[in-house]
Amino acid sequence: MRIAGVDPGTIHAGVGIIDGSGREPKLIFSGTIHTTGNKLISVRLELIYTELKTVFERWKPDVVALENVFYNKNFQSAVRVGEARAAAMIAARACAISVVEYAPARVKQAVCGNGRASKEQVQYMVRHILNVRRPLDPDSADALAVALCHLNTRGRGVLQYAPTISAGRGIRSRVL
Repeated sequence: MRIAGVDPGTIHAGVGIIDGSGREPKLIFSGTIHTTGNKLISVRLELIYTELKTVFERWKPDVVALENVFYNKNFQSAVRVGEARAAAMIAARACAISVVEYAPARVKQAVCGNGRASKEQVQYMVRHILNVRRPLDPDSADALAVALCHLNTRGRGVLQYAPTISAGRGIRSRVL
């Protein structure tokens, strides 16, 4: 199973793809989409959508895993993350890929064994699990953590939608 993880953000959006078909997960791709905060949000979201769609088309994941929006003290930041998540969902939808969501604590629990693990602990465990010697960008490490969470929990996330194909009628989605 090929899994894409996305760490959504409107300034930095991480993406990571793993192959979980063998005995140990294998890193296929990792990267970060960088936008600039001085551009209109619509321009940044378009860039995120376009770049993610390109990655999905190239690497053909079976599923896209996202973190649920975590509401913190800054409501505006939560809204922006939600918008970036929507861009990722639409990119997955355009490629007929199912989308699942996981709570941030569940991702940390699945990767580190502790739902309150620090970002540094998550990055260390992602590198260790995937046998990556080089440092990973924090956003791509977070994306890979979400992908590993999906692999480790056998896909027991919250399914957003599963695409269905209808001959002659294009791609449709079925809300579950």
